[in-house]
Amino acid sequence: MKNVVITLIISFLFLGLKADDKVIIRLINKTNNQYEKVRDFQAKMSVKLNVPGLRMPKKSYKVYYKYPNNFKADTKGFGILPNTGIFTSPKDNFDNLKDLEINNKFLDREGHCLMITGTLIPDSLKAQFPSEYAKLTFDPLVDVVIDTNRWVIKTVTSRIDTVKLFEITNNYNLYEGAFYLPQKSKVEYFIKDARLAGWLKKDVKTLMNTKELGANNDVIKGSITVSYLDYKINKNIPDRIFKKKKLD
Repeated sequence: MKNVVITLIISFLFLGLKADDKVIIRLINKTNNQYEKVRDFQAKMSVKLNVPGLRMPKKSYKVYYKYPNNFKADTKGFGILPNTGIFTSPKDNFDNLKDLEINNKFLDREGHCLMITGTLIPDSLKAQFPSEYAKLTFDPLVDVVIDTNRWVIKTVTSRIDTVKLFEITNNYNLYEGAFYLPQKSKVEYFIKDARLAGWLKKDVKTLMNTKELGANNDVIKGSITVSYLDYKINKNIPDRIFKKKKLD
């Protein structure tokens, strides 16, 4: 597969076209097409939290997803899910970025992965990123690693220069011989600026109202690990599953 991509790059150069743009569009489309094979699913999910200032035992959920962006999680009591990047299509993720280019400095140890690097668009309506980014004097970069054997996104890393802000890592299984879905996803936070600490507090409030992490915490590091079991794929989940119940 990597040889095919290299051949495409050479072909575009001979045709006088901008190689990176054409290859990047193809990579995004192939990855998004793989994602869209799953029109809906339900699964069991367990979440393990390791974030300073927050305490939660390992939780289990029953989750439902329906294309394009319907998601619901049922849990008893309180629970936490990361708000960043877990249930977002490749196309929507890349729509949050500008100045995309293939990162030639990326070391592909597996022989079938490529990295696309872009600059975050802070005011993107789809972006789940802290508004504080817009106040910085330089733009954060986002590195996206694509597995070109399975056409899935392996990692998404947001950074300022070489300093990481967060990283999402996905491990996939093949289900029913046709669908690649994550077996495990891990979101790691590397917040080393007090101005950005508020984002983490907001990001993990998806399913609960958390208390303040502490006004004196200038450094926040932590992770949320999500594991998936018992997928039921493309069973035509009814829309009523995602409707919010009216309060009496």
